[in-house]
Amino acid sequence: MTGFSRTAAILSAIALGALFPQAHVLAGAIRWLVIAMLFLVFLQTRVAHTALQGRHVALLAANIGMGLAGWGFGTLVGGREIGLAAFFCGITPTAIAAPVIISFLRGRVEFVVAAFLLTNLSIAALLPLLLPLVLGRATPEAFTQVAGTIAVVVFIPMLLAWIVRRIHPPAVQWPARVRNVSFGMWIGAMFLITANASRFLREHSEMPQLLLAQLAGVSLLICVANFALGRWIGGKEFAREASQALGQKNTAFTIYLALAYASPVVALGPTCYVIWHNLWNSWQLHVAGRKRASEAITPRVSN
Repeated sequence: MTGFSRTAAILSAIALGALFPQAHVLAGAIRWLVIAMLFLVFLQTRVAHTALQGRHVALLAANIGMGLAGWGFGTLVGGREIGLAAFFCGITPTAIAAPVIISFLRGRVEFVVAAFLLTNLSIAALLPLLLPLVLGRATPEAFTQVAGTIAVVVFIPMLLAWIVRRIHPPAVQWPARVRNVSFGMWIGAMFLITANASRFLREHSEMPQLLLAQLAGVSLLICVANFALGRWIGGKEFAREASQALGQKNTAFTIYLALAYASPVVALGPTCYVIWHNLWNSWQLHVAGRKRASEAITPRVSN
């Protein structure tokens, strides 16, 4: 797929999900799409300590800090639901597709892959402790439930990928062969997430417009802050890569957790984040595509 077709697919998934809320009946598939995408990512990547830098630790700290700061700020200005929505927007780790987007932008993919692995594994390990606290249900039962969910969604596909690689080493080449299929699963998850949000909004048309504006606003604020802070952490050498690693979020994962442990209203926060970060991705891909097209048609000057 070309950069333009990927951009069109992202926007189409969002638009179609909004137009066809009936698809919410398939929302249970989001979990399995996330598991399948993570399996493919873990299949082709290994945790190499040599790939990690001090910037990656700073990105992880910013990721966690943004979640907790968003929770505190959101609760202060908008109440519990806004605070939880901000928490889920901020705490979400690096997206599965972030290395793919960086490859299209001609950045250093290995930097974003390392950020993906560090943030997803670390935050998956921390969430069983953090979620019960922010939800106000700091009980052993809540810890066990969250830990079990995260184990299924993150650590089981990681273990399966390791087993498959050990049994059949050429399996590391599978993700490259089905890259468009992986992108299609991501698009499918976005469609279902948007459809689920559209259904909820239609069934709760009495929801105050101010609440919707607050959810959209806090998610936009966190999205802008993430991309900007990531660019600052990356410095001149890794500005684009760090910005993408902190700004592009694995929202399907935390939307699933928000739906499972909070409420559809709270899940609207990270759902709005899907729109914001994908609009930015679409613009970046558009600019990169125009630049490549310009380079292709620019005649070379011979000596």
